[in-house]
Amino acid sequence: MAVVLITGCRSGIGLATALAFGRRGDRVYATMRDPARGERLSQIVRREGLNVAVEALDVTSDDQITRTVATIIASDGRVDVLVNNAGVPGVAAAIEELDESVARTTFETNFWGPFRLSRAVLPHMRRQGQGVIVNVSSFAARFPGSGVLAIYGLTKHLVSRLSESLQDELTSTGVRVVAIEPGFFATEIYDSAKRGTIDPMSPYAAMVAATDAAIADGIAAGADPSIVAAAIVTAVDDPSSPTCVLVGDDAVAAVEEFRQAEYGSWRSATSPVGASDAHVKHH
Repeated sequence: MAVVLITGCRSGIGLATALAFGRRGDRVYATMRDPARGERLSQIVRREGLNVAVEALDVTSDDQITRTVATIIASDGRVDVLVNNAGVPGVAAAIEELDESVARTTFETNFWGPFRLSRAVLPHMRRQGQGVIVNVSSFAARFPGSGVLAIYGLTKHLVSRLSESLQDELTSTGVRVVAIEPGFFATEIYDSAKRGTIDPMSPYAAMVAATDAAIADGIAAGADPSIVAAAIVTAVDDPSSPTCVLVGDDAVAAVEEFRQAEYGSWRSATSPVGASDAHVKHH
């Protein structure tokens, strides 16, 4: 039985991942900023009798991170798996017009959250001589920057590069790091309440509107997030898993198309997982 700490478990990928580990008998700490909003997960946990504790954790708070990890160590003596899933989409906006507070909030959650949590668990994992840190990134990390998505794209580039750097630092320690890079999946990350208001007078209005619609449509048509959860479990169980793992048929197709385009040598695809194929495919 592994002891698993997961962030961002209210819905989507985090919820599916908590259930995937819980259903195979692991001890899971499923965290979110407001556990009162995690009733769906709590109901499933109670109905199925899973060993899953739904706990409060704001990944932007150093104090909460320290307390959470200390509590798990005191209770279970170890942390075997950390899944850094909590994230915010930011908004589609041009750099010239973007509210700086939105940019900073996006960085605090999407990058500094995984950074802080990784630092908190690493001393324990190194002493154990084993452990896996999984950072949920995005297939956006495989591409150059694109207009009106700078901040979100930057955070995901950083998460994947952080994962690679950590993996290099942890060679021979028994601790592994994996960046999961999904395409579009049907989650609530970009629902109507989280989408920005488009100013029709903005010189960037057409680009923002097109990008906003494309993201919303992609998520609405996305596959079940349980596919990403299965890919996370597979990567945790597979000592030979690459550091960066694409997940989703759309992600695989987009990266392959990019490889054949003008900038195709910028980065090669590794270990894709298709929406109908939840195991890691090496090629």
